[in-house]
Amino acid sequence: FSVAELTSTAMLQVFGGQIKREQGHKAQLDNISSAKAVSDIIRTTLGPRAMLKMILDPMGGIVITNDGNSILREIDVNHPAAKHMIELSRAQDEEVGDGTTSVIILAGEMLQMAQKYVEQNIHPIKIVQGFARALDDAVKCLAEASVDLKVN
Repeated sequence: FSVAELTSTAMLQVFGGQIKREQGHKAQLDNISSAKAVSDIIRTTLGPRAMLKMILDPMGGIVITNDGNSILREIDVNHPAAKHMIELSRAQDEEVGDGTTSVIILAGEMLQMAQKYVEQNIHPIKIVQGFARALDDAVKCLAEASVDLKVN
């Protein structure tokens, strides 16, 4: 089956469709768009205005859910970047057992931030170095703001 996600004025088909080979800058932007589309689908399942998703399974059955983990288990994606998002969710589930939806949304937000820099032709290694530096700064801020608790 094929699921399409509407973004701005154009349709972005993430699942199914023809296989085409891209290279360079366009491939990077396509990868970001596909992974963000998975994130956007999952994002709408959270909060007080959470939307149910209807998924047609391979056997022809219909699954209606707003559980992000269930959606990620049921959908069939062809794009490599979208597959990596689903693998990220599975890894989170195996390691922690929770937070599968949150990790997808966080990854989507990080990709959205990175997209601006990719469009400015900043090399991906520099973007990753910037994220690593931001992580170090965040850890330092949290360490300074933390308070030791004495448990008796």
